[in-house]
Amino acid sequence: MPDAEAAPSDTATVVDASGLVLGRAASRIAHRLLAGEHIVVVNAEQAVVTGSRASVLGYYVAARARGSVRSGPHFPRYPDRIFRRTVRGMLPHLRSRGKTAFARLEVHIGVPEALQGRPRTTIDDAKARPSLRAPMTLAEITRLLGARL
Repeated sequence: MPDAEAAPSDTATVVDASGLVLGRAASRIAHRLLAGEHIVVVNAEQAVVTGSRASVLGYYVAARARGSVRSGPHFPRYPDRIFRRTVRGMLPHLRSRGKTAFARLEVHIGVPEALQGRPRTTIDDAKARPSLRAPMTLAEITRLLGARL
């Protein structure tokens, strides 16, 4: 079965998430997944979340605290899983076409050794614009949530 899991990575589009706004990138990726494309996202920890530091941290801390340990909802702590969950929220993930589209997505922290030599693309309309207030990266957010990167 490992060969079946490795096969999509051979034909997949590799997207570098460095400096991309999380929500914008997730919506573009969700659209491409629904169109049937296989996508591998690398450097997920370098995706940025715009907004004031207090409101961004308030959102993620509240999302982690919501529900119960036993019954959920279970909100992720690590950047690759937060990226996946954000894309999942933009897919019809309870329907069969959304489930198959979501299965075509791989998200990695950093760049795995198998993808070192592959050409990487970016999503131009999802790049963060320069501002006076530096946006928070997913690495910063997840460290504050307790992830060990």
